[in-house]
Amino acid sequence: MPAFTFDKILEKGAALGRLPAKERKSRDWFRNQARKTSITPRKLQSEAKSQAVGRVSMGRMYFFAYDPKTKKELPYYDRFPLIFPFKKAQGGFMGINLHYLPPRLRAKLMDALYGLVTNKKYDETTRLNLSYRVLNGAARFRFFKPTVKRYLTSQVKSRFIEVNAEQWDMALFLPVEQFSKASKQKVWSDSRNAI
Repeated sequence: MPAFTFDKILEKGAALGRLPAKERKSRDWFRNQARKTSITPRKLQSEAKSQAVGRVSMGRMYFFAYDPKTKKELPYYDRFPLIFPFKKAQGGFMGINLHYLPPRLRAKLMDALYGLVTNKKYDETTRLNLSYRVLNGAARFRFFKPTVKRYLTSQVKSRFIEVNAEQWDMALFLPVEQFSKASKQKVWSDSRNAI
């Protein structure tokens, strides 16, 4: 993703000899850098225009603006999800929205998900080989359950910002979750209880 925020962190990491996603120490370093970043969803969308796409591909990571059709019935929802879609569904798709986990649990889930990458290049060709069956069948993915959400294409309110594999760890920790009807602390507490 050629967005300035990601480029800035990647350049700083390269100067220190850090390679994204390759090893745990580097992943932690990139996550910490992203956490310190001050960015809004609007700014991220503006920076990442060249990475905007019209539809999702299974196993890739995306940000997008969303307005749920059933928001009146929902206890809360994320207006700017960070997802890995894993299954097509009528009128949309199923995905895991990493924002529903507190940062520490996001990192644990992502570390487990790295075992499902299609290749070790960590570039635009890399994606996750995800399915509900795989996630549900392995104890190492136990944190995924509160993150599974269904998204209707008709309710997507922006283009999808595709995040390349080398930026997954940065995207994971950018402070851009936008929960409505509850605080992120409440959402994260509910997710911990569900796990």
